[in-house]
Amino acid sequence: MELRQIFYFIEVAKREHVTKAAESLHVAQSAISRQISLLEAELKTPLFIREGRNVKLTHIGKVFLKYAERIVIEIDKAKEKVEEYLNPETGIIHLGFSSGLSVSTFAMMFSQFREGHPHLHFHFNQGTPSYLVEQIERGDIDMAFVAPVLTDHSIVKGDIFFTEKMLVLLPENHPLSAEKTIKINQLQGERFVTFRKESFIRETIEKACTQAGFEPIIAFEGEDVDTIKGLVAAGVGIAILPELAFSYNIPKDIRTVEVDDPSFIRTVGVITPKNRELAPSEKLLYQFLKSFYDRLYRFQMFDY
Repeated sequence: MELRQIFYFIEVAKREHVTKAAESLHVAQSAISRQISLLEAELKTPLFIREGRNVKLTHIGKVFLKYAERIVIEIDKAKEKVEEYLNPETGIIHLGFSSGLSVSTFAMMFSQFREGHPHLHFHFNQGTPSYLVEQIERGDIDMAFVAPVLTDHSIVKGDIFFTEKMLVLLPENHPLSAEKTIKINQLQGERFVTFRKESFIRETIEKACTQAGFEPIIAFEGEDVDTIKGLVAAGVGIAILPELAFSYNIPKDIRTVEVDDPSFIRTVGVITPKNRELAPSEKLLYQFLKSFYDRLYRFQMFDY
């Protein structure tokens, strides 16, 4: 099986027409027909059904297409990695970003990193930590910012950059807004504005409420921190958000209160694959991240 046969097959499958595929690839129609015939002969099954001038994939042809497209994606990635090794200051870094993370320090970090590496580009993929692990396993991303950090996992290794508290966000006129700390059972009967299921914050809320003897009332579930803050300000409900979420875009007339519960603290950092080495450009970012957060939180300690 030759790589050009894969390319020809995908183009014909996409256009459902041999002549149009030939025009797109700038090769003779006879060359495409011959290579696909050779491919079908090797696989010992037809991949297309001929319908006049058009062609349609057979059932097994559709199955083969999925794997063929994956082959092309992996080849493109391989070329990209080779280019990065030749010049680590160029290329694309594929990053995951955990839902519910505050973007304030990350925005600062990326701004500083890009000043020193202006020709590197980023492609972001957001989701739950479990989803990001799947993306790393498949090779779709190479590194992910997550909270909490997975430190004992068969597929990824985790590096913790810092820990942060999770605070209760309340409208200013809420009866609990004047408290310094509250216990989770004081939130019984409240309407929660929170993240979707499988997020760490949502799971923490549900677990803590269950242990306190009640089920939380979910008034809204989403993925955007600013939306959640805005809904609390509008009186839709209360929220529990990470500490860094309150360092920017704070609506007026809201208050934060600490939760007297050790489970409302989480680790924040990155996960990377265990079974493959990071590319030079990714190593540049990784080392910068460790240095950035070390400086940031060392200086914060002196501020206290």
